[in-house]
Amino acid sequence: MNKYELQVMQWLKDNRARAARFLQILVRENSTRENESSTQAIVIEKCRQLGLLLDIWEIDEAELRSHPAYCCDRKGFEGNPNLVAVLKGSGDGRSIILNGHIDVVPVGDSSSWNHDPFSGLIECGKLYGRGATDMKGGNVALLMAIESIIANGIKLKGDVIFQSVIEEESGGAGTLAAVLRGYKADGAIIPEPTNMKIFPKQQGSMWFRVTVTGKAAHGGTRYEGVSAIEKSLLVINKLQQLEKVRNARITDPLFKKIPIPIPINIGKISSGEWPSSVPDTAIIEGRMGVSPEETIKSAQLEMESCLEELSNQEEWFRKYPLKLEWFGGRWQPGSINSDHPLMNELIKSFEVVKGDGPVIEASPWGTDGGILSTVGNTPVVVFGPGITETAHDANEHIILEDMFAASEIIALTLLKWCEIDK
Repeated sequence: MNKYELQVMQWLKDNRARAARFLQILVRENSTRENESSTQAIVIEKCRQLGLLLDIWEIDEAELRSHPAYCCDRKGFEGNPNLVAVLKGSGDGRSIILNGHIDVVPVGDSSSWNHDPFSGLIECGKLYGRGATDMKGGNVALLMAIESIIANGIKLKGDVIFQSVIEEESGGAGTLAAVLRGYKADGAIIPEPTNMKIFPKQQGSMWFRVTVTGKAAHGGTRYEGVSAIEKSLLVINKLQQLEKVRNARITDPLFKKIPIPIPINIGKISSGEWPSSVPDTAIIEGRMGVSPEETIKSAQLEMESCLEELSNQEEWFRKYPLKLEWFGGRWQPGSINSDHPLMNELIKSFEVVKGDGPVIEASPWGTDGGILSTVGNTPVVVFGPGITETAHDANEHIILEDMFAASEIIALTLLKWCEIDK
């Protein structure tokens, strides 16, 4: 390592306690959907203290509504701003986007938590709380990497574009707004909770709803009706068959350790209003995974064709057609070549910090990387601290040592990618 890299590494080691405290502050703020403002204010103030160039704005839903990548059922974005903060380079260097989302999912059943979901409790090297792993720990790693460069008086040639966006958990409106505002770069890192693995590919996903029609009748004479619940079982079985067909096509070795690379998950079923009645409607809602090698549209067409085939096989569905809708969240798939220069720099930095090579896999879920790459034409690598298994779960936590290591890896990558202006 050169002297600049040594200085940055030492600064990050000396400031680990500060990083942990800052994460505590962020986790103690509830930044669930439509409540992002208080946490975002803390991040804005941090970026202001670092002397970054700030762009703070509220998303205009009308500007995004017509874009094909926009899919959001949020009523409005007022009072919950997006943030982009730029560390300007001197020029002639490669630029990079460091993208993190500030929104977190709901806590669920609070009785399932061992501590307050927003406690920020540190115990045995782990920090607990909603958002600790997904993905406020990753955001802190980004900010500490940037601060280590600034604190050592190092000037980079390329721009570092830090983004703290809202609405990632429901489809990526915040990142889409940033791309359409003009923020693009030569590369991007998203520090989602990857268990310190590197993901050059991310599956996409989208939510779907299938409405199944039956015929109501008294439960005592149910033979006079047609149960929408029973008919919905035919739909679910057909979707399970489709899932097998789609996943049989996945041969990429990056998916080798993922049992179902692009799942079709049934997440919700609603039917019936009275135990003694035959239900005349059943609504199935779920999530469809999308391969990095396909488009959202082609995946939609495949499900539509699958259900059309079922309708042709079942007389009831010919008479009462299934209704398929695409609603709610939608995440674009994305990928970067395994030998892309950004991948190479990140891998080398990982080896320096960890003393061994990283695990390289495909992402088992969607990220905002798909929007950055497909809409913003910015190559994206997903890599960060955080435990995949605890994201969205009770007792969510992050291993602080991983967050510290991630900040060092990202800092070294910035020095190489953006280049030092000596």
